[in-house]
Amino acid sequence: MMMGWGFLWIIILIVIVYFLFQQQQQRADTSPPPAPREDPLEVLQRRYAAGEITTEEYEERKRVLERDRYGL
Repeated sequence: MMMGWGFLWIIILIVIVYFLFQQQQQRADTSPPPAPREDPLEVLQRRYAAGEITTEEYEERKRVLERDRYGL
């Protein structure tokens, strides 16, 4: 009879560990993917459209970005 209780506790422990492992796996699977990296030219255009930079700043920075990107 004593051996039966020990066996039961081992089964319960295995079931608990199994369910904890499954929960951990589900959390890892549902993590959101990393955000895509924004293109620097798109950031510049957005800042210009929002009025954060002047036309002169926009044109200068755009020229630098295009030069760096295309090797102009």
